[in-house]
Amino acid sequence: MGPNGSATFLKVVLVWAGIVSIVYGLGFFFLPGTLAALGGGRPVDFGWLRWPGAWLIALAIGNGLVVRNPAKQGPYVTMLAVGTSLNCLALLYSWMAQEYSGAPWFIVTPTIITLVNSVLLWWARSRAKDIL
Repeated sequence: MGPNGSATFLKVVLVWAGIVSIVYGLGFFFLPGTLAALGGGRPVDFGWLRWPGAWLIALAIGNGLVVRNPAKQGPYVTMLAVGTSLNCLALLYSWMAQEYSGAPWFIVTPTIITLVNSVLLWWARSRAKDIL
């Protein structure tokens, strides 16, 4: 596939990752109590949820900026791929080590979402090397 097709795939993956980031970011930033209650886990200070929510919102905005012109944005795409990989590993570890006290679906769902994001970002990055 040529540069145009690889850029299109990268853009689609960045839009998907941006949507996931904005949904979780807005939830953690504005509705941490609701999300904590949905999960059914032990209570947590909302500040521990608001600050990662702010970063997720910032990443979603960054994705939107990179989608406009992905050329030479390899470091940003690599950072997203590494971040989603580490996020997935952290969630998986928490789940497997039984550190999570809430409803299983509330940790399984983001673990799967971050795994999909990670795979897609690494794949899109490898396909778009010619423009990154």
